[in-house]
Amino acid sequence: MAIILRLDRVMADRKMSLNQLAEKVGISNVNLSNIKTGKISAIRFSTLNGICQALNCQPGDILEYVEDDEEGKKEK
Repeated sequence: MAIILRLDRVMADRKMSLNQLAEKVGISNVNLSNIKTGKISAIRFSTLNGICQALNCQPGDILEYVEDDEEGKKEK
């Protein structure tokens, strides 16, 4: 996957715990933990909006695009 989640870093910078953020966003601790650890394949815009609002950040602070290695690409 080429999208890296940096939620843990932003939470640490803001000194906000998983429980505090989950409460502010209105999602369960389990769902937020799955987002934080990257065990998701999608995220709702409403959830991303709530996270950004609670952490006073931009989506780009949480999500990072990294190109896949050349090894995984098919030869032409």
